[in-house]
Amino acid sequence: MGTIPICYLQFMADSPWGPISVSDAHVHFFSPNFFQLLTAQKPGVDLATALGWEIPVADELGGRWIAELDHHGVDRATLIASHPQDAASVSAVALAHPTRFYGFTMFDPIHQDAAAVLNSNSGIRGLCLFPALHRYSLHDPKCAEAIRQCAGRAAVFVHCGILSLGFRRKLGIPTIIDPRYSNPLEIESLAHANPDVRFIIPHFGAGMLREALMVASQCPNIYLDTSSSNSWMKIEGLDLRTVLHRSMDTLGYKRLLFGTDSSFFPRGWHLPVFEEQAKALYELGLSKEEAEFVLGGNLARVLDFS
Repeated sequence: MGTIPICYLQFMADSPWGPISVSDAHVHFFSPNFFQLLTAQKPGVDLATALGWEIPVADELGGRWIAELDHHGVDRATLIASHPQDAASVSAVALAHPTRFYGFTMFDPIHQDAAAVLNSNSGIRGLCLFPALHRYSLHDPKCAEAIRQCAGRAAVFVHCGILSLGFRRKLGIPTIIDPRYSNPLEIESLAHANPDVRFIIPHFGAGMLREALMVASQCPNIYLDTSSSNSWMKIEGLDLRTVLHRSMDTLGYKRLLFGTDSSFFPRGWHLPVFEEQAKALYELGLSKEEAEFVLGGNLARVLDFS
């Protein structure tokens, strides 16, 4: 079992928590296939140089992430395929290492069939919807049908609010975002209609905290993930402690999923995000039991479909 990384224990040496199991709800898995799909959009570009990233070698990335998680004392992570056509890459790694990874994949319900994706990729535990990026309404009948297919099989992750794809910007790939489809309130009717489906709103709603808390307060099957640097807080004049306090005051500690939004190497697991969140949780006075739920226990419950 993993524990809080030693750097954090040194930083908060007087913490009464002691060892706590940590799982990360939000890690992007940029597979070799993902880079091939990206190369097709920018032929002739040296992606490693343009992005400053390491391009992974086939069949090695899963092991690289295991070593990275071991180094930081992290038990498990949700790996997200960041292209709708890359589900197989994440599924294979999750099936090969079922005690270390959960598999999620970006999914476009207008152009893909949820049942087909889940049936052919049994390591997938979550479908990630990006309505503003793929420009569709959550009320589209195809979207509603995809969500129904997830009952008892997979969580539904819905990106809301601000969406910034840094790697596309670096490569000069045009990205048209339609903010009309970014509001967390659009999830409410779907969550009510599908009480057996667990919905995840990442990044506290990414600039739409009020709306995310409003909809989640009405729907007990909606969870928030805490991932990323959450730079949107500057726009709203908020800080992490305030956001965490408001979230737990509204939803309780059992509906928050710790995440980092880690993605590429050589950076690897985004330790500063963990340190900032763990420090804020400690300073807010969470007990060890409460911290265990937020930092890992809630994720296991959400993705347990047995």
